[in-house]
Amino acid sequence: MNKSNQAVTEFLLLGFPNVTGFSAVILFIVILVICIVILIINAIVIVLVTIESQLHSPMYFFLQQLSFVESMFLTTVVPNMLRVIWLEGATISVSACIAQAYIYCAIGSTECYLLTVMSYDRYLAICRPLHYSTIMDIRLQNFLVIYCWVLGFLLTQITLTFQCQLYFCGPYVINHFFCDPAPFLQLTCSHKADFQLMILILTIPFIVLPFILVLISYICVFKTILGISSAKGRKKTFLTCSSHLTVVTMYYGTMITIYIVPANGETLTINKLIAFLYIVVTPLLNPIIYCLRNQEMRAVMEKLIIVKDKQ
Repeated sequence: MNKSNQAVTEFLLLGFPNVTGFSAVILFIVILVICIVILIINAIVIVLVTIESQLHSPMYFFLQQLSFVESMFLTTVVPNMLRVIWLEGATISVSACIAQAYIYCAIGSTECYLLTVMSYDRYLAICRPLHYSTIMDIRLQNFLVIYCWVLGFLLTQITLTFQCQLYFCGPYVINHFFCDPAPFLQLTCSHKADFQLMILILTIPFIVLPFILVLISYICVFKTILGISSAKGRKKTFLTCSSHLTVVTMYYGTMITIYIVPANGETLTINKLIAFLYIVVTPLLNPIIYCLRNQEMRAVMEKLIIVKDKQ
């Protein structure tokens, strides 16, 4: 790390300054409960896909990976967020802040790529059904998942290198509940323009290109669906990708709002609220959407419940 940074030992995370006292306790409990529920649901999805042969298909394999990624994403941010809420503001060391920002961005990027891979899987299943099992074999599935992780962490290494060279001249207060790159950038008085340009450039491989690939995949999917003669057939085919489409819309909608739309002043506060929804609420909705809107997943869960009741 740059020697000029040695004098700065920690930052103050404000969290939610307007939420104090009893309200902070309630918020703490609500977030803790939601976090536990998310981790339990994701664990159930991971276990079900592992043990149930009925779910041994590429779509559920990628869903299993998504559940694992979101669990990691949650545990990267929420524990420290709970500490900040409980203490109504808490300090974090510079190195820990940079590490959290790196892991947060790396896992978030991995999720972007994984959602793109899932859209490609839906494209193959709907637009090229005869070749689907041949193309999307276990070897390609594993390669795509490894590719998502490696690319996510390698590209984010660029931001880590820049962050370690930043000079902080105060104030040392981050108006957020974790070390998000946007408010973190506001604290530096060196290389700010370069860092802003770097973040803008990196949104292209992180967000823009994956989003374009998702759009292309679903344009092809919708064209294929519209070409189906029967209304029942169109509905059945659309249901196979509706869950993923809903998750993609929520995910990219919040990501674009936070990291592509310029944020200053009051917009930073709005982005903090959007980040809260993105980090806490969206991971809760994702497995629920997949489980409730997916007939095979519901059938497996109902079968396990019936077997347990008989015992």
